[in-house]
Amino acid sequence: MKIALDAMGGDFAPKVAVEGALLALTELSKDTSVILVGKENEIRDWLIGQEYPEERLIIQNAEEVVGMHEHPAKSFSQKPDSSISVGFKLLKTKEANAFCSAGNTGAMMVHSLFVLKTHGSIQRPPIAGFFPLRNGKFNIMLDIGANADCKPELLQQFAELGSIYASLTLDIQKPRVALLNIGEEETKGSQVVQATYQLLKNDPRVNFVGNIEGRDLFEDKADVVVTEGFTGNVIFKMGESLYEYANDQGIDDRLINRMNYEVVGGSPIIGVKGNVIVGHGISSALAIKNMILLAEKQVDSGVNAKIAEVFGE
Repeated sequence: MKIALDAMGGDFAPKVAVEGALLALTELSKDTSVILVGKENEIRDWLIGQEYPEERLIIQNAEEVVGMHEHPAKSFSQKPDSSISVGFKLLKTKEANAFCSAGNTGAMMVHSLFVLKTHGSIQRPPIAGFFPLRNGKFNIMLDIGANADCKPELLQQFAELGSIYASLTLDIQKPRVALLNIGEEETKGSQVVQATYQLLKNDPRVNFVGNIEGRDLFEDKADVVVTEGFTGNVIFKMGESLYEYANDQGIDDRLINRMNYEVVGGSPIIGVKGNVIVGHGISSALAIKNMILLAEKQVDSGVNAKIAEVFGE
């Protein structure tokens, strides 16, 4: 297996990307290699004096960099030799089994849609996040930022995609799918949420358990939580800020600690024809390491093949 990493992505690249890749190599399977994609001279500078299995660390040169605040569509057309563009080419040609980046999320989405494209009938791919539960487990919430406005049919697809992803990556035989709402009753919520409820209630592809409220998010009531990207993004960033506050106050709490973005390291873009993981722009070496480990687990799960089977190529 080969996992490509955008060495130029993130606020502290390429230093932390190189450090994260070296950390990952100590935990990845022995037959898994990491491809560092970016400016070769800068990457090699950070490898000086480091001990690592050279046969498992490959450098793929890419001379351009997509800035964190660049327009995603313009970067796609104007920077064909960016580390993001080259990484997606490796994924498209199957020279890499997964591509990870802590760089420009918008650019990652644009490349996912235009280079890889979505499977079959999938309309718009969501970004999924791993949400911590009180019992020490995680569930999957989607969308957490890619699609701020969603129609009921799109939320239904998120439920189906999340169910497939949870069953294979979290090893849950029949994932419980819940719809995030302001009440448990099926008549509660916006018109979009009410319509989505009816679709999910009659969807044989998902094990729908009804609505879930914000106060129940930390309880083990669902394996997949469905919402639109606006709400999902607010929830995840609030969790990050809660961890930062607790950490500053010296509070050590098992649940709050797992709101730290470093714990999982990244979030998959689900529904495109390839394994794509996006990370936080401020990613540390630990976050990069965990993002790479998540990518290996996702490839091993075979989730993309299952999505293609359900939704078509």
